[in-house]
Parts: sequence; C-alpha cells; structure tokens
Amino acid sequence: MSDTPNNLANYIWSLADLLRGDFKQSQYGRVILPFTLLRRLECVLETSKPAVLAEAEKLAKMNLPEEAQEKMLLRASGLSFFNTSKMDLSKLGESGIAANLESYV
Repeated sequence: MSDTPNNLANYIWSLADLLRGDFKQSQYGRVILPFTLLRRLECVLETSKPAVLAEAEKLAKMNLPEEAQEKMLLRASGLSFFNTSKMDLSKLGESGIAANLESYV
C-alpha cells in the first residue's frame, strides 16, 4: 500500500468500519473519535511519561501548592500538557473498564 494521503485515509476508514461492530452509525462518532483522540495524546506523551510519573511521585511527598506542582510537571513533560495516570489504553482491562478509563482521563 502506498502511503499517499488518500490511500492512508481509505485504509483508516476501512479499519474504522471493522471496528464499528454493534454501534449504530449515529453513535459511532461519540465512541471512536474520543478514543482516537485519547490514543493520539497517549502517543504524544509516551516519551515524557516516565519522567512525569517520577516527578509526580516526588511532588506528592513535598506538599507543594497545586500550581507549583503543575509547573514542575509541565517542565518534566516538556510539553504544554501532561498526564500523571499510570494507566494507558492497553491497561484498561476487561473488568472495571469504566473506573480505569476515568482514572486514565
């Protein structure tokens, strides 16, 4: 498969059609698009996540104001956002998914 934008878009939509499963077409965007966004954010944060988690663990012991903690975590991530959840989409599991997803988000 050539990586032209049209071929890539067609390939992605064909995969999306396979994933649609039991969802009605009107529900599709409310389910697939948010998870696509979460996955994209997860990929962006992947390289900085270990540093952010280590920094969050240190900061939890320091009892600093929330604003100071946020600034230090932003510095650790090197981005304008971060996630301190140890969870990722591959660890949501088959049971307790709702609680795991809430913890992740």
